[in-house]
Amino acid sequence: MRAAQNPRPGSRVAAFVTAVGATRGVYEALRRRAPGDPAQWQRKNYAGRTVDLYAGPAAAVGAALGAALGTVPARTRGAAGLAVVAAGACGAYDDIAGAGDPRRGFRAHLAALRQREVTSGAVKLFGIGAAGLAAGALLKERPADKLLAGIVIAGTAHLVNLVDVAPGRAAVAVLGIGAPGLLRRGAAGALAAAPMGAAAAVLTEDLGERTMLGDTGAHALGAALGAAIAAGNGRAGLAVHAAALIAAAVYGDEVSRLAGSPM
Repeated sequence: MRAAQNPRPGSRVAAFVTAVGATRGVYEALRRRAPGDPAQWQRKNYAGRTVDLYAGPAAAVGAALGAALGTVPARTRGAAGLAVVAAGACGAYDDIAGAGDPRRGFRAHLAALRQREVTSGAVKLFGIGAAGLAAGALLKERPADKLLAGIVIAGTAHLVNLVDVAPGRAAVAVLGIGAPGLLRRGAAGALAAAPMGAAAAVLTEDLGERTMLGDTGAHALGAALGAAIAAGNGRAGLAVHAAALIAAAVYGDEVSRLAGSPM
C-alpha cells in the first residue's frame, strides 16, 4: 500500500525507544505488584530454575505501543496492533490454561480437537491464524497478497515461539530477524524496530534466567515482526517468506513432538 511507505524520518528510532520504555515500565510494575496469585506468574525453565513470566506481557505491551506511533499510517498501525494484541492474548491463554499439558506440536492439538477436546494450543493456533489473516487483509489490497501476508504474520509468531527453548533464545531471534527490516524505509522499518526494542528491554533478565517471555511474549513479538515483514514485501517476497515459514512449522512440529519442547 502506497500510503504505508512514507512515515516521517526517525520513526524507527522513536518506535524502538518507545518499545524499550514501555516494556521496562510494565516489567518493573509487574515485579513490584503483579495481579492475582504470585504462583501463576512463576514457571520452571529448561534447567529447573524458577523464573517469572513478567517479560511476556511487558514485551507485548511494548511492541504494541512501539508499533502504534503516529508516524506509521493508521491502517498499518491497526494491522500491527491487531496482530500483536491477539497473538499476545492467545499466548497468555496458553500460558495459563496450558500449563502442565504434556501435548506438544500442532498435530497433537489437532488430534485432540478431532476428539472434541479444545486445548489451549488449538485456541492459540486458530486464534493467531485468524488474527494474522485479519491483519494481512488490512495491510494488503489484493486477495492473494492478503492471504500471504496473513500466513507470514501468523507463521512468524509461531516461529519465534518455536525457538523459545532456552534463556534469551527468542529475544535474540527477534533481534536477528528484525535487523534487516531496519534498513527498509517506510512503515516496515518502524514496525521492525518496535519488537526489537521490546526484546532488547528484557534481554538481560531473560539471559540471566530471572524471567521468560513465555507464549505471551514470544507470540506477540513474532506477530509484530511478521507485520513488519508483510508491510515491507510485495507478492514475491511474501511468497518466499510464507513458504519458508510453513516449512519451518512442519519441521518444528516434528521436533516438538519428538523432543517434547514447547509448541
